[in-house]
Amino acid sequence: MFFAQEAVQFEHPVHGPGFTANEIQELLSLLQPPSPTEISGSRGSNQAVYSIDERKRRRMVSNRESARRSRLRKKKHLEDLTQQLNRLKIQNRELQNRLGSIINQSHVLWRENGRLMSESVALKARLSDLRLVLAAMNAMQQAQ
Repeated sequence: MFFAQEAVQFEHPVHGPGFTANEIQELLSLLQPPSPTEISGSRGSNQAVYSIDERKRRRMVSNRESARRSRLRKKKHLEDLTQQLNRLKIQNRELQNRLGSIINQSHVLWRENGRLMSESVALKARLSDLRLVLAAMNAMQQAQ
């Protein structure tokens, strides 16, 4: 695979979490193979554009940045979960209050229904007694 030997310039800069334009250029430069003059050894193995120590240092810096971004993402995720937990606790409390209110209202209606049923039974008994009295009065009038 061949890479361009010129510096890569972005038409639209990347606005991702945590990378500056210089860091992006630095990371991309690690992907580019050395030029033929750098390989020829004219500068010596310890004077290559990026020595092994320099590559290790750059990789270490890159890993630290990656870890920092990972910690930030984790922190943001934890904050989001905490906010969601608080919203759900509030919603749960509101639903429990509504349920308690509905249960109380249900008890009131059950008591009222029981009272009305008792009153209905009493009124039906009274109506039955009044019909018997009326029937007896009608029978007496017809007998006369």
